Amino acid sequence: MSYVPAQDRYTRMPYRKCGKSGLKLPAISLGLWHNFGEDTPHSTKRAICQAAFDNGITHFDLANNYGPPAGSAESAFGEILRTDFAGYRDELIISSKAGYRMWDGPYGEWGSRKYLIASCDQSLKRMGLDYVDIFYSHRFDPETPLEETMMALDHIVRSGRALYVGISSYNSARTREAAAILTELGTPCVIHQPSYNMLNRWVETDGLKDTLQDLGIGSIAFTPLAQGMLTGKYLGGIPDGSRAVQGKSLDPAKITPEAVENIRALNDIAKRRGQTLAQMAIAWVLRGGGITTALIGASKPEQVIDCAGAVGNLEFTDAELAEIDQHAVDQPINLWAKSSETE
Repeated sequence: MSYVPAQDRYTRMPYRKCGKSGLKLPAISLGLWHNFGEDTPHSTKRAICQAAFDNGITHFDLANNYGPPAGSAESAFGEILRTDFAGYRDELIISSKAGYRMWDGPYGEWGSRKYLIASCDQSLKRMGLDYVDIFYSHRFDPETPLEETMMALDHIVRSGRALYVGISSYNSARTREAAAILTELGTPCVIHQPSYNMLNRWVETDGLKDTLQDLGIGSIAFTPLAQGMLTGKYLGGIPDGSRAVQGKSLDPAKITPEAVENIRALNDIAKRRGQTLAQMAIAWVLRGGGITTALIGASKPEQVIDCAGAVGNLEFTDAELAEIDQHAVDQPINLWAKSSETE
């Protein structure tokens, strides 16, 4: 039976203006970093995407190296575009990125014009698209002039390969430099994608969050659930099939008795708010309007539905925020700190 999206999908989700641009993004976006490679049944990927769209999630975030193997997430999403989402392209925001290793040799990663443009072309081919809505520099390249990386992004827009450009995991100082170059080129930076959650607040200490507001750049926070730590998943130990077991992105050594105790306290706060811990964690990232959209991942559609429920309560009292701060102890889980300019 053909998929028909929920008729009331646009009443379920608020949409927020992305910086100074005319682009609006759903408060919650779906990332295909995990669970969209060849290690996941295609039926599960379809169900996850359908649940997202049914709940008003119109933004689907990818990168050239998502898998495994690298590229397979874009290929899988391309198939979903041709089947389930056929006829809905203009209702979707689709983004991709390039910066991490994608192929062998000196031109297969980082931020050169050679790599970025070739990567964008490959991503479009895998997804069967003429253009993506947003294309990012996935990480700052210390060995390539920043002007070259930004000029490549400008060319990608001017050549019709993307409508908007963004950067990911650049620190505050590098963000100001990149934004100034893009503004001069006439292709403004509309969005930044940093890691950010209760346990990883580098965007606050670095000043990036304030910088983005000052420059009028939108933001999409990835890992708002701290790779699953800010859910109820680990309250009873490390479950089979979790990221900590799979070794994908969460070190099981981080699941200490002290961490679990703090997470349990945060879960109690969420219950008092009438939310799951995941919903409260997402609402916290979105608090005050400083972040445009929270980027979630999911291994099953039920997780998407739960996360989408966060929009039902995005407000916090000062007392709640203070209590959260007592238990949201900073963890060394900024995944991009050693390979980017977030240090």
